Amino acid sequence: MRRFWAIAAGFGLALAVLVQLLPFYVALTTSLKPRTDLSSQWVFPTSGIYLENFRIAIEDGNILRAIGSSAIITVASTVLICLLGALAAYPLARRDTLGNRIVFAAIIGLIMIPPLSILVPVYTLMVQLGGINTYWGATALMVATQLPLAVFLYASFMRGLPISIEEAAVMDGAGLLTTLFRVVFPMLKPVTATVIILTSVSVWNEYALSVFILRSPDVRTTAPTIATFFASQGSNLGAAAAAALLSVVPMLVAYLVLQRYFIKGMVAGAEK
Repeated sequence: MRRFWAIAAGFGLALAVLVQLLPFYVALTTSLKPRTDLSSQWVFPTSGIYLENFRIAIEDGNILRAIGSSAIITVASTVLICLLGALAAYPLARRDTLGNRIVFAAIIGLIMIPPLSILVPVYTLMVQLGGINTYWGATALMVATQLPLAVFLYASFMRGLPISIEEAAVMDGAGLLTTLFRVVFPMLKPVTATVIILTSVSVWNEYALSVFILRSPDVRTTAPTIATFFASQGSNLGAAAAAALLSVVPMLVAYLVLQRYFIKGMVAGAEK
């Protein structure tokens, strides 16, 4: 019976992996076919590999510029979210007061608010501040929408850390900032990796807000850029698929580098 369940678990895992890889396979087959090829998207091109779609995505669609814009916003947003999230979570995790409980409950409530529900006031504010079509405007918006989740994850993780280490550092003469940056923050590597991956993926794939804040082609990110290949009169699916494959490479590399810490952080966060 144990062998049966092991085989069933392996089969389920293989099926889950297959389902996850199917979109990439369809995108690959589509990107390697010309627009005149009307064969099924499930069939790999048999008449030869067509790389013109990648040229269109790079030269006409400016996907590399969009990847650069996404990289700037994603890196800046992720750094600020990790720093501000850890600093804000520390007093919430270490001081169990009524006020901190109310603040923590409010932060959890902010996680549940759909970003599109505040689009009109946010857009109005960005216009007044001059943040439309600017990197700093998009970065500020991404930080504001992603910071509550980061604070929640950091606070949940910190509550499971032994406070005796911090008390020993204070007895040795370390100040608050020294304790934070030299004692507490080094212990936050697993949850920081989790925050980095969740935040960076969300910011990198953001479309609904970016399409309104970043309307200029010079600062447009990957998701709105890929959307330009779709039109009511005709869509270039091959170029769109090629652009999508190029845009996923940086995030795939980042995940492969941080996956070990990501898994540790998710497990640790669940245990807390």
